[in-house]
Amino acid sequence: MLNEVQSKEPIIHCITNQVAANFQANGLLALGASPIMGDAVEEAEELTLLADALSLNIGTLSQRSLDSMLISGKTANRKGIPVVLDPVGAGATRFRLSAVNQLLQHVEITLLRCNAGELAAIAGADWQAKGVDAGAGDADIEPLAMEVARRYRLAVAVTGETDLVTDGQTVEYIPHGSPKMAEITGMGCLLSAVAAAFLASVEGPPMTIAAEALRYYGIAGENAAAETPGPGNFSARFLDLLASTEQQDIDEASKMGGMLYGRD
Repeated sequence: MLNEVQSKEPIIHCITNQVAANFQANGLLALGASPIMGDAVEEAEELTLLADALSLNIGTLSQRSLDSMLISGKTANRKGIPVVLDPVGAGATRFRLSAVNQLLQHVEITLLRCNAGELAAIAGADWQAKGVDAGAGDADIEPLAMEVARRYRLAVAVTGETDLVTDGQTVEYIPHGSPKMAEITGMGCLLSAVAAAFLASVEGPPMTIAAEALRYYGIAGENAAAETPGPGNFSARFLDLLASTEQQDIDEASKMGGMLYGRD
């Protein structure tokens, strides 16, 4: 699948948050995709018509950005391109949760990429989120993810210590990654855009494609963590590994269930 992404060089329209925009754009470029980072209402439809996939992120939400997301989401649906929703901090405020509900109701989302706290907020489960971070709770994430996937007829990817992807019927766990990834702002935001690039380039079930995107991303993360002592070096090395990791690295690491270095 990675070869197909790099061959197609998909254009990804990102309506994203101000904190992560630069990292997200650079990560897409490292992958081989082409980012468009426009969020103005006045050009939302036109930009989405240029794109191969749409990545929506509510990290620094405003009414203007929500209006743009709704316009772009409906345009993407008419065009028939994938839409990925990253509901950053969905349970932190009423406005955020309302925005996510509007997007889920009015836009056909292909993939919901979230953490456990965001999933719990969307599902209405008891959970103590920590601001916009995952937080902690007693809810069983797997059945929650499956229920949300069935309710909204989409794939759900829940990232954490071990990532989970489901289509509501089956579940796959992705054992790759590193705790260092949580130390970098925008890691989840970039992952959502990377998943959009995979979905734009590969034909097949969204769950299967999303799982491969998470594998690629997690392998790059654990390899970068093994090579770097701190978050600054990690961030730069991670982008390098997004660019240098090859399909055979993903295949071999998946068989091993552990770490394999990408090629420079």
